[in-house]
Amino acid sequence: MPEYIAGVDEVGRGPLVGDVVTAAVILDPDQPIEGLTDSKKLSAKKREHFAALIKARSLAWSIGRASSEEIDAINILQATMLAMHRAVEGLHIEPDFVYVDGNRLPAWHYPSEAVVKGDTMYAQISAASILAKVERDDDMVALDRAYPQYGFAAHKGYPTKAHFAALAEYGPLACHRKSFRPVQAALKS
Repeated sequence: MPEYIAGVDEVGRGPLVGDVVTAAVILDPDQPIEGLTDSKKLSAKKREHFAALIKARSLAWSIGRASSEEIDAINILQATMLAMHRAVEGLHIEPDFVYVDGNRLPAWHYPSEAVVKGDTMYAQISAASILAKVERDDDMVALDRAYPQYGFAAHKGYPTKAHFAALAEYGPLACHRKSFRPVQAALKS
């Protein structure tokens, strides 16, 4: 049985703005965290609570990112794989095995397995899901402070009616993903 098992998950493949954010977590078996699950099933307050516990009790954790410029250059799937690679490389303990949420693995040397709905099956992936979600939500709150007219704190950059309306009225920002169709349409108008 591998000693250091990392879980990896991403947040932010669908939004029109900002980084795709990933996290890698190696939990400490001697300090279990009860109640970990997919970040989407938790309230923002619960995610914040768990994020603090994960950071305090894990053997190792790391955040990986790929910027909107990288997303535009290499596409969202490849940027997600790059961000996952960065998250695992950022761990101060090298994992013996990596579980990745989803159906694809980055090209890396780690023994690993892609697990569809892994964030509900493996605590390591749940923990990574929570850290990535809290990090990306924090990004959107900061972006909302800088550009309140876009409503990023509410829609988190996802393609909602409010986001489309803001794009139409104010145009795309530098951090919008220019390769995404709705942003391309806003650039043309």
